[in-house]
Amino acid sequence: MATRIRELDALRGFAICGIMLVNTWQHSPKPPEIDWAMNQFVQGRFYPIFSFLFGMSFALFLRAHPDRLIMGRRLAVLALFGAAHWVVNPGEVLVPYAIFGAVALVPASFLPKVVQLPLGVAVTTGAVFYGDPWILIAGLFLLGLAAVEFDAIRPNALFFAVSVVLAVVLTWADVSYLAACLAGAAAYASGFLLVSPRVFEPLGKLALTAYLSSTVVILLVRPATVAGIIIVTVVTLAVQWVFARWWLTRFRYGPLEWIWRCLTWWELVPNGQTQARDPRNVVPDLHRSRPKEQPGVGS
Repeated sequence: MATRIRELDALRGFAICGIMLVNTWQHSPKPPEIDWAMNQFVQGRFYPIFSFLFGMSFALFLRAHPDRLIMGRRLAVLALFGAAHWVVNPGEVLVPYAIFGAVALVPASFLPKVVQLPLGVAVTTGAVFYGDPWILIAGLFLLGLAAVEFDAIRPNALFFAVSVVLAVVLTWADVSYLAACLAGAAAYASGFLLVSPRVFEPLGKLALTAYLSSTVVILLVRPATVAGIIIVTVVTLAVQWVFARWWLTRFRYGPLEWIWRCLTWWELVPNGQTQARDPRNVVPDLHRSRPKEQPGVGS
């Protein structure tokens, strides 16, 4: 039985924080005081992490539930969330995620793992070469899928050091924006995993809820100053984090995550915490056994 990997939940939560900051900035008048810093260090550095993790989550889900029809329903429901989100936030990523998941990840999941990795490298390289951020999503999906198949989930210090050097050089040289973003994302993600702070785990477990609810805040407030952007981002994330910690003491899945699973399985998925948690940790231990009758175990 597959289980969630808590470090990846924490990394997903970290990526949500960066995405929230970028989205708040993009929906503001973009104060020139921080434009340079955002473009050089933040913009484009967190969606690659999220895309890579999506590919990994896809592979981990398939390990627990090999039926591709179930995965197809899961992606279809994600597309519905994305379509609703697109109405108020055109250009959002959930619709492309669902599409590329269906046209790239599902077919690639039938391929031998020795083919998945070079395919992911080829698609990602082509996206960088042509400067296409949408195709880049498909490439990162495939790389995430291959990372799970090769059990290459946790990076080492050498990977982190090389990523940092590449990020600095590519950002300074200004030759390829996407290449600089990828190197920066790799540096952020690998550095984060080397430290592996669990404090971001609640946000990562409620990533869909956090991502969609943050759009509501951003569109309602639309801060116009640097201070406003920072305050709105920090306060929103803090409230979401407190809510996520509280919610996870009572439920296994976040509100929208639970709806996603119910629609995927076409039934009401049990959501209550069924076993005593470690009192030292408000986030339940996801490695403990679960009742087999719960759909979505390990997902």
